[in-house]
Amino acid sequence: MKKYTKEHEWVEIKGTEAVVGISAHAAKELGDITFVEMPSEGTDLIVGDVFGTIESVKAASDIFAPISGTVSSINSDLEDDPSIVNSSPEGKGWICRLDNIDLVELEDLMSEEQYEKYLKESSKK
Repeated sequence: MKKYTKEHEWVEIKGTEAVVGISAHAAKELGDITFVEMPSEGTDLIVGDVFGTIESVKAASDIFAPISGTVSSINSDLEDDPSIVNSSPEGKGWICRLDNIDLVELEDLMSEEQYEKYLKESSKK
């Protein structure tokens, strides 16, 4: 089950790792993604840390750590083809995997239903 942040990142726990990416909403808002700056493997992240940047034809956006952990791998496919984030933001377009994660921090994130509600409410403002 995925959890979401107000900054439009998602995290999904697979075994002892957390897979992290940006939401479909964020990918759509950014438009055609041209570059993804990813963290180095072995980087320790604390929830809320900026760990990368996504650049598109419209804008550049920071990527924030949804939970704390250590970067165990990055999606090297994005180096050659960053548009994967557009075509599969919550699947093949994942950005990094974390280990040494703190599962308690997941409680502060939104479920998919809560995130959808958050998007609807924020679009009314």
